[in-house]
Amino acid sequence: MIYFTRKVAFSMGLAFLFTLVNLVFAQDRIQVSGRVLDAQDQKPLSGVTITQKGSNNAVSSNGDGRFQISASTGSILQFTFVGYDSKELPANSTMIVQLNSSTNLLEDVIVIGYGSVKRKDVTTAISSVSTKDLEKRPVTNFGQAIQGKAAGVTVIQPSGQPGAAPQIQIRGITSFNSNTTPLYVVDGVPVEDIKFLSPNDITDIQILKDASSAAIYGSRGSNGVILVTTKSGKAGEAKITLGTQWTANVVNNTVKVLNTSQYKDLQDEIGMINLPEGLLDQTDWFKETYKTGIQQNHQISVSDGNEKLRYYLGGGYLNEKGTLQGSFFRRYNFRANIDNQVRKWLKVNANINYSDNNDNGITSGLGSNRGGVVTSVITTPTYAPVWDLTNPDRFYNNFYGINNITSPLENLARTRNNNNRENRLVATGSALVSFMPNLTWKTAFSLDRRSGVMTTFLDPWTTAWGRNQFGEASDIRNTNTVLTWDNFLTYTKSFGKHNLEVMGGSSWTDSKYSRSYIYGSNYANGIIETLNAANKISWDRTGSTASNWGIMSYFARAMYNYDGKYLLTANMRADGSSKLSPERRWGYFPSVSAAWRISSEDFMKDVTWINDFKIRGGWGQTGNQYGLGDYAYLQLSGIQRQQWFVEGKDNSLPNINKPTILRAKDLTWETTSTTSIGFDITMLNNRLSISADYYNKDTKDLLMNASLPAGQQATTIQRNGGRLNNHGFEFAVNSKNLTGNLTWNTDFNISFNRNKLKQLDLQQVYYDVKTNDYVNDFVVKNEPGRSLAGFFGYISDGVNPETGELMYRDLNGDGKISSSDRTYIGNPLPKFVYGMTNSFSWKNFDLSIFIQGTYGNDIFNASRMETEGMYDGRNQTTVVLDRWRVPGQITNVPKAGFDMKNSTYFVEDGSYLRMKNVSLGYSISPERLKRIGIHKIQPYLSVSNLFTLTKYSGMDPEVNQYSGGSDSRIQGIDWGTYPQNRSFVLGLNIEF
Repeated sequence: MIYFTRKVAFSMGLAFLFTLVNLVFAQDRIQVSGRVLDAQDQKPLSGVTITQKGSNNAVSSNGDGRFQISASTGSILQFTFVGYDSKELPANSTMIVQLNSSTNLLEDVIVIGYGSVKRKDVTTAISSVSTKDLEKRPVTNFGQAIQGKAAGVTVIQPSGQPGAAPQIQIRGITSFNSNTTPLYVVDGVPVEDIKFLSPNDITDIQILKDASSAAIYGSRGSNGVILVTTKSGKAGEAKITLGTQWTANVVNNTVKVLNTSQYKDLQDEIGMINLPEGLLDQTDWFKETYKTGIQQNHQISVSDGNEKLRYYLGGGYLNEKGTLQGSFFRRYNFRANIDNQVRKWLKVNANINYSDNNDNGITSGLGSNRGGVVTSVITTPTYAPVWDLTNPDRFYNNFYGINNITSPLENLARTRNNNNRENRLVATGSALVSFMPNLTWKTAFSLDRRSGVMTTFLDPWTTAWGRNQFGEASDIRNTNTVLTWDNFLTYTKSFGKHNLEVMGGSSWTDSKYSRSYIYGSNYANGIIETLNAANKISWDRTGSTASNWGIMSYFARAMYNYDGKYLLTANMRADGSSKLSPERRWGYFPSVSAAWRISSEDFMKDVTWINDFKIRGGWGQTGNQYGLGDYAYLQLSGIQRQQWFVEGKDNSLPNINKPTILRAKDLTWETTSTTSIGFDITMLNNRLSISADYYNKDTKDLLMNASLPAGQQATTIQRNGGRLNNHGFEFAVNSKNLTGNLTWNTDFNISFNRNKLKQLDLQQVYYDVKTNDYVNDFVVKNEPGRSLAGFFGYISDGVNPETGELMYRDLNGDGKISSSDRTYIGNPLPKFVYGMTNSFSWKNFDLSIFIQGTYGNDIFNASRMETEGMYDGRNQTTVVLDRWRVPGQITNVPKAGFDMKNSTYFVEDGSYLRMKNVSLGYSISPERLKRIGIHKIQPYLSVSNLFTLTKYSGMDPEVNQYSGGSDSRIQGIDWGTYPQNRSFVLGLNIEF
């Protein structure tokens, strides 16, 4: 009994003690409720971070600007928000906080390779691209998001086809045989293709333009590096956002064609076919082929968090039906981002991106006789009906003996059942360990897995090609898995006016690729579209392939600044690639950059109109592995199957072909060295900011595929053999023209680049691109001393009034026109590119006007060779109505059947200025909506590609038929390319 009494007394005492402790702690805490407003217009600010100073205790304001936080009594609360001046206030139970719009963004933290830095401490050329207007534009891919937004970055959307990839170049073309695609790093994961990512999921874009910034990525950074940060959760109340867009796409431009009467007159002159009398116009092929394309884009996200756990979940659906019948692109995407402060010393993160892309392959950029849709809209005679009257389930193809005409609808039917599908999973798990306040270790493991299935089917009846093959189908499947494991330590230390950050680590990458393919033909009908219904499976177009490669890397960086005035950054990276011979496997890529903040010097104190002035310069080296095959240093041979189905070869075995590519043990990295110098200045009370840069990029050891002389064992060899130079200027200006109730901001950038091929070894001249079959001659020539991708042909001096022939210039003076009279006739590389955005805001309205363009580039309009060539039975544009017909006639159009060559007659000025986007939005005041739980509702209207000012006669000046792949040395050719669209958008953004 005594024991029990003592036990009860002890328990009661312990409870009393706990109560006292809780009371003490409760008295030491305070519950803070408040609201954050814009000091200028008193509108609530959503997403403001409220942090108890000196701790990890933080929350965010909700859509109505409200917040709640439990803080220590007497503590200081810090209020921070991008674009606004930070504020520190003592914690009180009730707080109304007003933040002033920041006129100085130098304190913003920007992402760099394997870390971050304050903008004011940047010593290299880095461009930041705003994402604030993406939600109001019909942006379906990353290239559209940055086009015209960053100095030194050229983006071409070379095709209007749904899902078409853009062509992105950073400071010119730096390679010959490989593409110029920059390296993308999404939330720390290096990827070579960013098609999987929805632009709506992006919150930050940083472009590393010079080698001093990109060298930290070594052998993968020669084309520049683009760092993409996706949206993440913030501490505060749960937030649900919904965005929906409906877009109508129409073709920007139309082309007038000859009617049947005009067509017959032309054919009578050409003399190839004898058309009967009485033919009438039956079909407007433009109206039959082009339709209004409809695009819908819906995105939803949920985010929430507290001081320890934050999450973001988002998903979206994009469905675009193209202006050409049957073309489409669909994307489903899902993303999850979770951050957890497990302990004060441990923070973990999981980031998952999944996408499902689906499209079909419309044939464009080819002649109408090869299935090209765009040119066949013009070249198909208007007397022809869509369907054959005697065989109503076949497309009409009775063109009076002309066999190279197929209607655009028949060409579309050839790809109607094509289906290209890719599932992609990009996932990362990371842990940040803080050993001490100044020393951290981050480890991150990522997976990038792509699974693609490409299927085709063409029935054996409807189209001429289908009948020729008795129907055909194919199935191609590929899987690519890339694993990356990064580990790095970061140490920071400040002592007095000295500030130091040192980072070092390693990166391991492993890639495995596999592909299988099968082709079948001879179908009984078009009912069963799978390969099991094919009677004939190809013996030489069925098989599988596989390959793998890996890179081991070590890197380090040191950043030092003294008193914020003198800044120095040095990087070093070593890459070892399995693609190279063990003797030449390792490449070393150093860089160094420095900056001097002149505005912080004592002698600048009285210069009050300058707020910040910094001069910076740097040098660095980056490498290129895009041009290396997975087994680049090995001798490559092929397998030749034997026709086992031939009598007497029942048990035949395959042969190993002679080598196609010789061994190259001395093959090494293609290396680009860049020197740059620039300045950043902010003045007039931070209302005007200017950045300017000059750079010189020299690429040596170009990776070349050189042809070997006839009779050699192999046909080609890959070698390092050449030098390429790019140099130029770039400027970016940001100004706040008006402030107050009416605001007006302007962002402008312009870039000048000059490209020159300095040296080629082994093979001194490379010819590329035979377009028109009738001419059958190369139109691109590359040789030392010239810029890349120059057009090559004859100079045309107009039409001879007496003969109607084009007059070609006799350059060598031998009295005749021959191949030796060819010369360079055009340059597809622009002298400069530019972009400008003007943003206006008044009360709840906001207006954005974005223009973009190029100047000084030429286009070789190969489409005109078919649509104005007048050499066979294809229809032509109304331009040929002005053709020469009688001696003495003065005209710019030659006679029918003229001697057509690659010449300046087909080279046009490709300069353009395009009204890229105009957006008008209205934000309904949250005060009216909060009663029903809506924090923001914003309807908007937007028009893209509203008009284009250009001298180019084709459907679209923003064109490059041979963009992407390994064709960086081929630019600016238009051969029936899928044209751009004019887009009308109605959208709505809602935040709950």
